[in-house]
Amino acid sequence: MATSSTTGSTLLQPLSNAVQLPIDQVNFVVCQLFALLAAVWFRTYLHSSKTSSFIRHVVATLLGLYLAFFCFGWYALHFLVQSGVSYCIMIIIGVESMHKYCFVFALGYLTVCQVTRVYIFDYGQYSADFSGPMMIITQKITSLAYEIHDGLFRKDEDLTPSQRGLAVRRMPSLLEYVSYTCNFMGILAGPLCSYKDYISFIEGRTYHGAQPGHEGKEAVRWERMDPSPKAAVTQKLLVCVLSLLVHLTVCSALPVDYNIDEQFRATASWPTRVAYLYISLLAARPKYYFAWTLADAINNAAGFGFRGYDGNGVARWDLISNLRIRQIEMSTSFKMFLDNWNIQTALWLKRVCYERASFSPTVQTFFLSAIWHGVYPGYYLTFLTGVLMTLAARAMRSNFRHYFTDPPQLKFCYDILTWMVTQIAISYTVVPFVLLSVKPSFTFYSSWYFCLHICGILVLLLLPVKKSRRGETTSENLEPSPSPKSDKRDSSVGQNSFPTTNSISSQSQEVGLRHCSPQP
Repeated sequence: MATSSTTGSTLLQPLSNAVQLPIDQVNFVVCQLFALLAAVWFRTYLHSSKTSSFIRHVVATLLGLYLAFFCFGWYALHFLVQSGVSYCIMIIIGVESMHKYCFVFALGYLTVCQVTRVYIFDYGQYSADFSGPMMIITQKITSLAYEIHDGLFRKDEDLTPSQRGLAVRRMPSLLEYVSYTCNFMGILAGPLCSYKDYISFIEGRTYHGAQPGHEGKEAVRWERMDPSPKAAVTQKLLVCVLSLLVHLTVCSALPVDYNIDEQFRATASWPTRVAYLYISLLAARPKYYFAWTLADAINNAAGFGFRGYDGNGVARWDLISNLRIRQIEMSTSFKMFLDNWNIQTALWLKRVCYERASFSPTVQTFFLSAIWHGVYPGYYLTFLTGVLMTLAARAMRSNFRHYFTDPPQLKFCYDILTWMVTQIAISYTVVPFVLLSVKPSFTFYSSWYFCLHICGILVLLLLPVKKSRRGETTSENLEPSPSPKSDKRDSSVGQNSFPTTNSISSQSQEVGLRHCSPQP
């Protein structure tokens, strides 16, 4: 029998016992499935062409709060406290400084809740907890605060193109604000979306902006502007089912902590240990693929997430997608992996920190990422290791890759080698994120003789590394990286539609999978 405490409803305890899963995980999955059905209903009966924005805001908010209280009970009040106080700060402080106060309060309140949950209630708990949704709400609050500051205080010529496109030109009403932070589509697992994209969706301007008409033919124009998300939702639900099946059948048989099992370390050969490291971390990913892909499908089912049409006229529903599984698993570099993992969180780090840092943007962004993720020591070990691995990978790539681009056969062999190295390095980096504590993390690294740490340090010492104008080590991850198939049409689709850009800090998102939110 599955035994687990929960701060939310115990109505589904019989189901929890039947499937042998903790009650809070069952609550999460059932609530997400309910949200999926509600999204279909929302798009069908509360379409922007049939009802007012006010009704859509009210319904989206009430459904979101209901799901929050069902999953987390009275702990869901933290969502309202964090959002409410932040909104008061926006109104009272004024646009000149309110973004700083909102940032400090929202992140500080999140940190207090994380400390309370981890060190007072249940250290090491992997099931859903109330601080998970708060991480998404923190992203939304801080993003909106900076967007309002950009739109109402800063001059347009001082903004970057992306900041100009995201800038909010009027203060949101309380209903719009709560709807944005607590709507049913993203309250449990996100993903983050820009305020302007969300309001455009609620008000029915998404398709109008995405696909303008031709020669005033309204009928044809509306048919093209309001594509059905059925194909996209169906495809993503199939990915969810497959991911869940893999998780339930494989993950428990390949635990990550077996990498530090004393007998395994004493008897297994090095090839066996390397293979198990990769396979165990590979087996740990499907549950996160499930949570993120389901969250994306929910938004799409409601009609949110349309990004325009590709070159073949096929509707693209990846405006707020958080990952690209094929590119992740076939990554031949850290950059490729990071560009396709926890995309929206990487964008948030770039927008609120990296682009605005007055000094050491890389260090500041890593520090913010660490604080946002939580207070487990393993997180910080992963971030520190990730910095080293990322810079070493960049140095290797910039110094040697150009020797292996021709002929195609040589490049193919190079890609195979770099895929193997990348996957092992990523697995090595994120083990502490899964193990959480200092002792097991150092047990793992010491059993590997800190070999990849040493290799990374030697690479940085021996290979020439280019310097940026700020005097910092440059990295491919600091450069804008277009997502697959991006083109000029994207700039007219939505405010999240510009090419995905990951800063070097986003390698921390390789492990940004906590519980059922965007982190492990």
